[in-house]
Amino acid sequence: MTVPKKRLSSSKKRIRKNIWKGKGHWAALKALSLGKSLSTGNSKSFFRFFSMPTRFFSMPTDNKKTKKS
Repeated sequence: MTVPKKRLSSSKKRIRKNIWKGKGHWAALKALSLGKSLSTGNSKSFFRFFSMPTRFFSMPTDNKKTKKS
């Protein structure tokens, strides 16, 4: 026969909830820090494609001169 679980104490519930909220807080701080470093261009660990010069994205052109006969 199944038995209902014991009810957790309020303090344990509060401790677990604060740990869960703390993890979210640190993740938000890291995301904000990365955003700041990207906006200033000081990021060393994240590569932005849109900051590269356009010559890397353009199609190669044929610059050979044609002979005139």
